[in-house]
Amino acid sequence: MAKIDVSKVAEILKKNEIDPAVLRRVIEEMNNAVEPEGAEGDKPPAVKKQFVIVVSDPEGRLPKNDFVGWVVQIPESESPSTTLDRIFRSSYDYNTTKKGRLLPVKTVGEAIEAVPAKFLKEADVWVKTKTPVLVVKTDNEIPKEK
Repeated sequence: MAKIDVSKVAEILKKNEIDPAVLRRVIEEMNNAVEPEGAEGDKPPAVKKQFVIVVSDPEGRLPKNDFVGWVVQIPESESPSTTLDRIFRSSYDYNTTKKGRLLPVKTVGEAIEAVPAKFLKEADVWVKTKTPVLVVKTDNEIPKEK
């Protein structure tokens, strides 16, 4: 079936001298038909998110060596310090399921890799990298040109 713009149909109907009252009702009905479903605002607005890197430093070597971490997002209005609590909460929920009882997660790395997005989303955590990424340290200075 060919698709045609509502304004183009209105021009054609005007050109053929259709009664203005009928024309207006037809155009309104066509506009309502092409309007996307749920456009009245049935969906809540999208949650604004911020990026947080959760760093893996189990041996306390953060200041001197390279290390790995995961990139996650949490709501913008929340404190980044709540990120680990959110991951813990989703891990606890996952470990109560049948699969979680069979293969429980015991570390943050396992949680980020194995816990389904459904549990993480309930805790308002969105994992961007399931596998750890290398974190590069910087002194935040740009060296002078040579």
